[in-house]
Amino acid sequence: MQPTAKPKNPNFSSGPCSKRPGYDVSTLALDTLGRSHRSALGKKALALACSETARILGLPEGYRVGVVPGSDTGAVEMAMWSLLGQRGVDVLVWESFGAGWATDVVKQLKLADARVLKADYGDIVDLAQVNFDHDVVFTWNGTTSGVKVPNGDWIPDERAGLTICDATSAVFAMDLPWDKLDVVTFSWQKVLGGEGAHGMLILGPRAVARLESYSPPWPLPKVFRLTSGGKLSEGIFRGETINTPSMLCVADYLDALQWIEAIGGVPAAIARSEANLAVIAEFVAANDWITFLAKDPATRSNTSVCLSVQLDAEQVKKLVKLLDSEGVAFDIGSYKDAPAGIRIWCGSTVETADLQALMPWLAWAYQQVAA
Repeated sequence: MQPTAKPKNPNFSSGPCSKRPGYDVSTLALDTLGRSHRSALGKKALALACSETARILGLPEGYRVGVVPGSDTGAVEMAMWSLLGQRGVDVLVWESFGAGWATDVVKQLKLADARVLKADYGDIVDLAQVNFDHDVVFTWNGTTSGVKVPNGDWIPDERAGLTICDATSAVFAMDLPWDKLDVVTFSWQKVLGGEGAHGMLILGPRAVARLESYSPPWPLPKVFRLTSGGKLSEGIFRGETINTPSMLCVADYLDALQWIEAIGGVPAAIARSEANLAVIAEFVAANDWITFLAKDPATRSNTSVCLSVQLDAEQVKKLVKLLDSEGVAFDIGSYKDAPAGIRIWCGSTVETADLQALMPWLAWAYQQVAA
């Protein structure tokens, strides 16, 4: 039978992701609109975006947070172009964005001493094989594969190289070992349901030391430059952005940070996401036609949940379109480079009740298409 109860919020996209519960754009603090981002008011809002991020995440002393252009991609590439080249590099790949960073390292930066450790979708590389005398570039959570790093135990406290971590679908949703991560990047439009086009760059002391002691042999475009006169451009980490940001997006981000604190901070956000994953895990356990793409439960993402369905690629498209037409789930098709399947966002901005309402519809849609 076709279900009758529908999710109140059918937005399950993996980016841009669902807005927080109760979101209302009219409640944003919009006094910065129409003002220069270099005005005292604009700088104050941008500085708050940096300092509140550090405070709510509980970053260690000496870690800096900056707003940079180009979303998470811009933040990762800014880090790689500015920091890599002094020593060898290991790039860890188990989904499309990690593969993109490998392409940057091998084909664009053309680093000679580079290793690419690669696993197929659903698997993760052998983390014991990582060489920490090298710099290491990796995604914490594979947004397009639903495979995450299980923990930070594989990263040694004492290491020669830097760890550069693309954590765009992990920050505010997973427990990150900050002292083991020298560079972390994310974007507002993922876990916090913010707006796109802006990236967040978090630098630890070891990354800052590299920036101030090493200059890469290639030219750096203006939007990638993090130093001036051999010293870190500290203003970037106080809200003095390299280029002009959207102050509306900044206000939206500050609203999201306030919501995270209001619900109980990062631990509460993680708990909400894990409760969402549990709804899908229970459904998968009860239905033999659907499975997690992530083979090892320990690496199963609690944000970008990727699922394989016993249907061919065209049938999967029909299932996705059917759920869309019924207004119960938008934008849940798997990423274009990933195996055919569905991808359901389970971050903290999604209500558990909406996922519970979606599951019967998922079963119904499967029966309709399989028949």
